[in-house]
Amino acid sequence: MDGARAASRLRVVLGHLGCPSAGAVIAHPTSGAVPSASFHPQFQYTRDNNVLSLEQRKFYEENGFLVIKNLVSDADIERFRNEFERLCRQEVKPAGLMLMKDVTIAKSKYAPSEKVITKAQDFQEDEELFRYCTLPEILKYVECFTGPNIMAMHTMLINKPPDSGKKTSRHPLHQDLHYFPFRPSDSIVCAWTAMEHIDRNNGCLVVLPGTHKGTLKPHDYPKWEGGVNIMFHGIQDYDENNARVHLVMEKGDTVFFHPLLIHGSGQNRTQGFRKAISCHFASADCHYIDVKGTSQENIENEIVSLAEKLYGVKDGVSLKDVWRFRGRLVKGQRVNL
Repeated sequence: MDGARAASRLRVVLGHLGCPSAGAVIAHPTSGAVPSASFHPQFQYTRDNNVLSLEQRKFYEENGFLVIKNLVSDADIERFRNEFERLCRQEVKPAGLMLMKDVTIAKSKYAPSEKVITKAQDFQEDEELFRYCTLPEILKYVECFTGPNIMAMHTMLINKPPDSGKKTSRHPLHQDLHYFPFRPSDSIVCAWTAMEHIDRNNGCLVVLPGTHKGTLKPHDYPKWEGGVNIMFHGIQDYDENNARVHLVMEKGDTVFFHPLLIHGSGQNRTQGFRKAISCHFASADCHYIDVKGTSQENIENEIVSLAEKLYGVKDGVSLKDVWRFRGRLVKGQRVNL
């Protein structure tokens, strides 16, 4: 699908949005979590099946994240790495893909390469990278959090660069739900797979266990002297005394985490590029919400402005329109999303 077809597809999607979608609701003033139905008297955040052990379910319920060791094969990771390098060299140009640069090199004249691109976002039209979102070993665990009807909503391959000295390679503490105009939050999960050894030296994920039990907090750009990368919003007010866990991971390890879990990542202090591939999945039974007048309105304005620039569609585009365009069914039936 080329750019013209992508724009055409988005217009078709918008054409079906003349009426409010079934089950749409208005967000709370602070876009707090919408409680989901309880599937088990003891469990709120996981579904009943035979995949997770009782210990694993209890850990996720209490902490909001779960690491599964050695889940994705070396062979698949190598294929994803090779495809990312092809994207960086612009040998393939999937529609809708955003290739992003660190703020310190955004205006550089370097030739396109792995050393310039820090993130490939929205790779849903790249057949090779999108295989990650359909891997049976990934979906087996995703279903534990979303149920059987699964949408792949947000895709990224992150290539965290060596820090320039301005600390721009770090990612501020945030909650992913800030970016999503769909609920309930308990039916959304991120799968994040390390493509190599990751630790505090090259900027591993840091999570604040248990924060998924709270509500969505206001986000905005942090006031960092060295600059902040585009759409790297951070929480403006959080408990600095909250315990933090740095997730040291090996190649193929995958962490699944709740969209309200507060997390971020530190600087890459090495000379190498730290790679990870991820997808946010949601139950197809989720519904869209209107974020106008809520703490999410700032990110809606930013994302919609970017979508208008990319696709040339300007008439009444909203955040949920963009997500309808991005979403892909990977298992079961497409119900709402």
